[in-house]
Amino acid sequence: MKISIAQFKSELGAVDKNFSVAEELIASANESDVIILPELWTTGYYPTPVEKFADIDGKRIIDFLRRTAQKFSVNIIGGSVIVNDGGKIFNRCHVVNRRGDIVSVYDKTHLFSFAEEDKIFCAGDKISVFELDGISCGAAICYDLRFPEFMRKIALSGAEIIFIPAAWSLKRLIPRQILTKARAIENQVFVVFANSAGKSEIINPAGNVLAQSEGGTEILTTEINLSERAEIIGAMNLLVDRNLSVDA
Repeated sequence: MKISIAQFKSELGAVDKNFSVAEELIASANESDVIILPELWTTGYYPTPVEKFADIDGKRIIDFLRRTAQKFSVNIIGGSVIVNDGGKIFNRCHVVNRRGDIVSVYDKTHLFSFAEEDKIFCAGDKISVFELDGISCGAAICYDLRFPEFMRKIALSGAEIIFIPAAWSLKRLIPRQILTKARAIENQVFVVFANSAGKSEIINPAGNVLAQSEGGTEILTTEINLSERAEIIGAMNLLVDRNLSVDA
């Protein structure tokens, strides 16, 4: 599977311009199977009041993703956007397949209180696992990465690749690089981390960095081989070897 990360730092509140940049990047990712956008790419992270910038029921983002996926025959992990759903505000990720079908809608579960996300957004209450080109995938958003039990649930539900759109500050780069490797190793999955601020990366189930971006606007592309994951699990199956008999 050929995966591309469309990395760019959105202009705060410039929604129309940000949509244009995203479409240009998607168009430039030739022959990719999956393209992932960053967190809150339509608005930047994040303009206030958020209600002014929220996509009502996700209509604009859904129309854009469906049209663009069909146009370029590519699966798209739609990053995340501010959505007003019935008067509640969510940080939401939509996933569309090549045909333009919505295959997953995921709301960020862990809200970053340091940036007062918990005062702005409603938290999601379910994991996201879906299929793209016959491969089981999962989605999480940025701060979710810090919660191993949550990421483990995605892996236990069968995900072979976990896609993570993010707007992660480079001031916290080192812990984030450790966390992406740890989540990949402990769950024996590929981790695709698309960060608006830069240093996006793709990690294999052994914790090796297959590709890493610099800062700024760029397309980061690499081919992943799912048989590599099968070989790693065949040698040491961590999920099967878990012993759950110990009392909490």
